[in-house]
Amino acid sequence: MLSPQLFGGVAAGGLIVLAGWLNPVSDLSPAPERVASAGFEGPVSADVVRVIDGDTFEANAQIWLGETIAVRVRVAGIDAPELHARCEDEYRRAQAARNYLAQRIAGRSVRLSDIRNDKYGGRVDARVADSNGDVADAMIAKHLARAYAGGRRGGWCDGA
Repeated sequence: MLSPQLFGGVAAGGLIVLAGWLNPVSDLSPAPERVASAGFEGPVSADVVRVIDGDTFEANAQIWLGETIAVRVRVAGIDAPELHARCEDEYRRAQAARNYLAQRIAGRSVRLSDIRNDKYGGRVDARVADSNGDVADAMIAKHLARAYAGGRRGGWCDGA
């Protein structure tokens, strides 16, 4: 029979991982088993270091007392125009979205919640809030981004 010995939060590759070590009762049993979570509800406080585009930024997330990790965060719930635009209108919109996000959060603290692996890897998706509220909701209200729940994204050119 296995018994729990330790549960704790561990940072791994920019993600919060909940790990549980299970030790065998017998010396003849298999090695300890590690259990990991695909997400973390949060909230986690993070200091924004740099805004990359209209829906992505780099931050130092405070995951534990005195412990921070550098993480690239994609603002969950929105699709912002891409700086690698297909047309001039998309590029103009992408600059406006990035500028708004930078003015709102760059150099400030934000709260990350509902943190999940990004589908492309290398960053996390998270709901982002600052002292003025939800960042995604504000960008949608200002027509700087569209609501996005996954799947194929629409274009920003030709009146899209």
